[in-house]
Amino acid sequence: MGNRRSVQQLGIAILAIVGLFLAACSGAAQGANAPSAANESDEVTEVHIVTTEWKFEPASVRVPIGRPVTFILENKGLIEHDVFVEAANVHLVAGAGESAKAVYTFDKPGTYDLVCSLPGHKDAGMTGQLIVGGGAASTEAVATDAPTASAQPTVAPLPANLSYLERPTVASPVNRSEPAVVPVEIETKEVTALLDNGTAYTYWTFNGTVPGPMIRVRQGDTVDLTITNSADSTVTHSIDLHAATGPGGGAKATQVPPGGTAHIRFKAMNPGVYVYHCATPMVAHHIASGMYGLIVVEPPEGLAPVDHEFYVMQGDFYLDHGRGVTGLQDFSMEKMLDERPDYVLFNGAVGALTNDNALKAKVGDTVRIFFGVGGPNLTSSFHVIGEIFDRVYQEGASEVATNVQTTHVPAGGATIAEFTVDVPGTYVLVDHSLGRLEKGGAGQLVVEGPEQPDIFEAVQPGTASAGGH
Repeated sequence: MGNRRSVQQLGIAILAIVGLFLAACSGAAQGANAPSAANESDEVTEVHIVTTEWKFEPASVRVPIGRPVTFILENKGLIEHDVFVEAANVHLVAGAGESAKAVYTFDKPGTYDLVCSLPGHKDAGMTGQLIVGGGAASTEAVATDAPTASAQPTVAPLPANLSYLERPTVASPVNRSEPAVVPVEIETKEVTALLDNGTAYTYWTFNGTVPGPMIRVRQGDTVDLTITNSADSTVTHSIDLHAATGPGGGAKATQVPPGGTAHIRFKAMNPGVYVYHCATPMVAHHIASGMYGLIVVEPPEGLAPVDHEFYVMQGDFYLDHGRGVTGLQDFSMEKMLDERPDYVLFNGAVGALTNDNALKAKVGDTVRIFFGVGGPNLTSSFHVIGEIFDRVYQEGASEVATNVQTTHVPAGGATIAEFTVDVPGTYVLVDHSLGRLEKGGAGQLVVEGPEQPDIFEAVQPGTASAGGH
């Protein structure tokens, strides 16, 4: 009896174990066909991307399929950046020091290019990958290979009724004996115009001209400057004035997004002629697009009067399709970094200072040229063929050098050259690195008046044309 009861209890236990095993197997089978708890959940996966100049951190982002993912863009850079994945319809934009957030759900697996779409930023290295599929969302702080250069696109046609940029003018002498507060208003804006005959470019400008407006003050003046960035601009802009003493020459306080305004004051403490330029990263890109000008700080007694003052600046330009190709061209980051300009120009365009746009004077006139080099890369050996500079304020200094044939002006530097024109004719302004003549670097000073055979006479002119020395 006792043994029978023991056998029954053992059988019941075995059946119970078998039942539990079958139930477990059944549950496992049901679980294999059911959606996972994660897919049933409304929980949002979070991806955090930090931008600086010029990178994403992390550079590679992996996200799941079919689940909402929150993208957080934190911009720790000095200027505006974005995260753009065209193929996946992802686009977040954040100003300097700001953040942006959006939720996306991805239904198609694949690997997509992730870039900063602001002009020049992708070329500067702001590229990465968005990987959709292959598990839960994750970020991979791995370096990506340099982007492969894409095939050159077809040159865009010229916009209708396109002309050259408006010509900047010389600011009038101060003619004031006491310091004053001088208000200056500058607008940064993008202007599409002809750079060469049949070749157009979208310049980034101060007040729509290249160079920007000349600012002219007296030593001891307080410059009260307001800078506004046009709402139509595609990027942040700023201004660094080499005549200002303060962080970044004002650039730190004037990083202005599209539609924004900044206001600074500084005291002009040192006389001379100084360059100003945009100092928004990548600084060289902004300068290479035309964002430079001169600020003249006169000594308390002013500059000696002359018959004519002229405003000339040299800049180097880098185009994606090269010199002489017709159509609307874009900026080439690769050429700029390699310092291979397609054009080296006075006042922003081929012919800006020649033919109908030539500088004009008469025999016996005194001439003053405020000359600067925006760069961003090349220096200038400034020379006027057929003239000798009577006085040169080398690199904008107060001290005067006399009887100078050619003066060196570095990128980001300026000078004042003064001379009297004694003989009629056409005098060519050049950078005496003369290969740059072929890249557009020429201006003309046309002098009218009676011949001066006691100074210069062509006794037996040659029959072939020549350019001079």
